Amino acid sequence: MLLKKKRRNAAMIIKMTKYSFILLTGEKDGFLEQLQELGVVDITRSVKPVDQDSSDMLAKADRARKTLEFLESIDYTKDADYEAIAKATVNIEGDPVDFIEQCRTRIAELNAELTAAEKQLESRRPWGEYDRSALEGLRDLGYAIHYYCIDAKKFDQSWSESYPLQVVENDGKKVWFVTVVPADSAEYSLPVKEMNAPAGTYSECVSEINRIKAEIIGCKAGLLNAKDYIPAIKEARNSSLVDFDRYMADNAAAGAAEDMLTVFTGFAPVENDEALTEAFDKMGVLYIKEEAVQEDNPPIKLKNNWFTRQFEVFTEMYGMPVYTEFDPTPVVAPFYLLFFAMCMGDAGYGIILLLMGIMLNKGWMKIGMFDGLGNIIALLGAGTIAVGTILGTFFGISLYDAAWVPEWLKSCMIVGDVEIPGIGVLNIQMLLAMGIGIFHICLAMTVKAFCYTKRFGIKENIATWGWLLLIVGGVILALLGVGKILSPEAMKWAVIAVGGISALAIYVFNTPGRNPLINIGAGLWDTYNMATGILGDVLSYLRLFALGLAGGMLGQAFNNLALSVKSDSIITWLPFVLILVIGHLMNLLLSGLGAFVHPMRLTFMEYFKNAGYEGKGAAYNPLTTNKE
Repeated sequence: MLLKKKRRNAAMIIKMTKYSFILLTGEKDGFLEQLQELGVVDITRSVKPVDQDSSDMLAKADRARKTLEFLESIDYTKDADYEAIAKATVNIEGDPVDFIEQCRTRIAELNAELTAAEKQLESRRPWGEYDRSALEGLRDLGYAIHYYCIDAKKFDQSWSESYPLQVVENDGKKVWFVTVVPADSAEYSLPVKEMNAPAGTYSECVSEINRIKAEIIGCKAGLLNAKDYIPAIKEARNSSLVDFDRYMADNAAAGAAEDMLTVFTGFAPVENDEALTEAFDKMGVLYIKEEAVQEDNPPIKLKNNWFTRQFEVFTEMYGMPVYTEFDPTPVVAPFYLLFFAMCMGDAGYGIILLLMGIMLNKGWMKIGMFDGLGNIIALLGAGTIAVGTILGTFFGISLYDAAWVPEWLKSCMIVGDVEIPGIGVLNIQMLLAMGIGIFHICLAMTVKAFCYTKRFGIKENIATWGWLLLIVGGVILALLGVGKILSPEAMKWAVIAVGGISALAIYVFNTPGRNPLINIGAGLWDTYNMATGILGDVLSYLRLFALGLAGGMLGQAFNNLALSVKSDSIITWLPFVLILVIGHLMNLLLSGLGAFVHPMRLTFMEYFKNAGYEGKGAAYNPLTTNKE
């Protein structure tokens, strides 16, 4: 790859340059290969298969991905036959992916056969060994052998007086026996349900089990040896994705001059303009370069600092911004961290998350689903430590009530209740959650007003500014009133000014040039939607308080339960420790799940909605020779 990516610092959507390439149709394959070598030009194309050939390419890459995931997860060190597996050598011929899939299928079949054989072994155990030829000789002489198994209490020894009967096994609970009578005997009758004859001897079943186990060992050894092919499979997968990318770019090309010419449209970051111009000039390709605009629907590449970049995954999950939109990640990052920490609400659990993130980064811990997430887990853990300390909870222990916590630290904690004149006594942490929610929504509306004005102009967003002034201005005036910063007279005129200007923007000038009566009707409808929506949105933030409170109470319950079984006897220490470890582990998992999901909901449903974020952009996906 000839072009290097520059280091990212600021938070923004990287500006793109649009390139239109015109070349002879016969030259397009070589041209696309050269673009892949450059590795920075995003050719407009579909990312989904459009025909059987592209579908096959993607399926081949997906097979390789699944095979890699399986190979990297293989660990037979705890297998009872590990030594035999490790010592065995298997030659792998042909496509290693085919070989691995065949081994996996065969192991599944063999495990099913092994289960059936082990059941068969148990059923043959009472019958033990017998001479198959002797039994066949009896049949040749005209005798029939009948096999039975009944409860020992139901077995009647007198049956042996009527028929030749032989007890084969009696374990005190059941009795296995056989009778031998003439095959043509019409008078033979025994009040016991007859069972099928054993399909073979006990030793034959043992031999079959050993054969199956040996084949399983061979297949597992083959899979273990196949780990040597991981680099080759990765290269094959990358090659399939590269071919797919090039094929899709070729498929998206527009023909001209009776298909003698081919036209490609591509985009690249403006920071690569100089290097690309030089490269295209050397290639001798005809191209037109111009600044990308929204109508071109250019791909989106985000530019964020190290901290914010860890949270880009949430922006990508919802959808990338369009070109003239804004990158929400700089706002998502600190608020998601804060929301997660409040939902966890326990500094002790934050320490565990921080250590887990560090160990994942250092490679000291391997958990497939968390690969590559060490940084964000460590950040979330650090935030939980800070917020959990402020909220006064450590592994379910109230730090504010603990004698060993210094007073200066207690003075930083937000705990207890507060009395609100005219309302009553409320929990201060609940008020904190509500306050954060109000600020978050006000911030979203502010972002919407500025960004929509930039995208669509002030004329189209007068109502948006009116609502912003009414809600944000109302919140500010309420705070000034509670703090008695403004005099009653000043407060009265401030309220009149904010209310009057907002009313004109919302009800009269919301759509300039339209019938005023229609504007008033539209404003009333917006008022209804805004009133019901904003109230529900603010109340949604109570989950920050509720989840943190629930986790703290559950942790405290496990502490009390553990203390209830502990006494001066050393024997009680084992259940004490087990209750603490298992209880807090369960609480950590439950709290972690809630702390992951609910902040995401507040971000996607409350913030993005009030910020007017659409997320309909396409991610920057350049043609490259490395798709890992």
